[in-house]
Amino acid sequence: MQSWLDIPQNSDFSIYNLPYGIFSYGKKKPRAGVAIGNFIIDLKRAYKKGLLEGIKIPKKIFDAPVLNDYIRLGKSVHRAVRERLQEQLQDPTSLLFRYQHKLLVPMEDATMHLPVAIGDYTDFYSSEEHATNVGKMFRGEANALMPNWKHLPVAYHGRASSIVVSGTPIRRPMGQYRPNDNEPPVFGPSQMVDFELEVAFIISRDTELGERIPANHAEDYIFGLVLFNDWSARDLQKWEYVPLGPFLGKNFGSSMSPWIVTLDALEPFRTQGPVQNPPVLPYLQTEGAHAFDIHLEVAIIPQATTQETVVCRSNFKYLYWNMAQQLAHHTVNGCNVRVGDVMASGTISGPAPDSFGSMLELTWNGKNPILLQDGSVRTAINDYDEVVMRGYCQKDYMRVGFGEVRTLLLPAE
Repeated sequence: MQSWLDIPQNSDFSIYNLPYGIFSYGKKKPRAGVAIGNFIIDLKRAYKKGLLEGIKIPKKIFDAPVLNDYIRLGKSVHRAVRERLQEQLQDPTSLLFRYQHKLLVPMEDATMHLPVAIGDYTDFYSSEEHATNVGKMFRGEANALMPNWKHLPVAYHGRASSIVVSGTPIRRPMGQYRPNDNEPPVFGPSQMVDFELEVAFIISRDTELGERIPANHAEDYIFGLVLFNDWSARDLQKWEYVPLGPFLGKNFGSSMSPWIVTLDALEPFRTQGPVQNPPVLPYLQTEGAHAFDIHLEVAIIPQATTQETVVCRSNFKYLYWNMAQQLAHHTVNGCNVRVGDVMASGTISGPAPDSFGSMLELTWNGKNPILLQDGSVRTAINDYDEVVMRGYCQKDYMRVGFGEVRTLLLPAE
């Protein structure tokens, strides 16, 4: 597909992508938009100009400060809008071309907002490499994976209220931790703040309490994917997690990228995930390819410098448990889901040491500090470090990217 719009060759937001987000500019209130190249298509204005005529979209659906009501319209509508915009972007006689000065907003002039109202948030633990690495560190190689790990997608219920959009600073958390195993715990700022490289999916359909989502239909309930940094305070978490699991070590903040990349845009990048052995129970069995070849990376930018150091290169396809299995397991007990719910993958680590998706693994619990470009070293994230996560798919001439999730860590108050 060739567009009349000047789209940079390596843009994450090609005509094959067209992700959704919520943005504002000037004195305009937040509204829905679609990213294309270095611009955002203002869907509210596009609707008023008749670009989406013939598609069953309620009036003022794009005026809302979140995408939930639009997502609720269903995939047939989302697909029709995407195809219409692709047609408009290719046709130099289109309404979009004619009104481009009113409908295309430069990204540099826009402020991005959290794209959905998040009712609930679940964080999975679906990377075998990550789970194995952590297990080796704390339980030894013989007990690296817990007995249940290869039989079900392990997860915990997280805190939705502290999920923030890219660009929102996160403050170092306070809490209890135990520096010395032979002494009582102390209270203070966490000394081991860490990033976790994740990808999350957004729920597109409500279910009733008691309803189960079959694995082979689970993708019908997924609107799209975002990059996700699930921040961790390792020292707080280590002290508190027995017997009930993550709490203050996790709920102080998670960062989400502003653009939701749809499954339709990711379709060309489907691939097979890891072989699952032993075979999973029938309700978790899926047919076909349910993994996606998404290149991921994490960079750290220290205070008072623009020099970034890429510390991790991983891939979404490494996940042992796929999204369909995660959602099937999440609802097999009758747990209901709602439009806008966020389901994160858990840390995505690969087989090579430079593909580990957290500082905990990259430094092997502090034993192997990372040297940054400015000459400083890290075993954890320092105050005023900026952590940047990126993701993209590439196949021949097609590039579909997620942009960035970028977060500055501020000192504890």
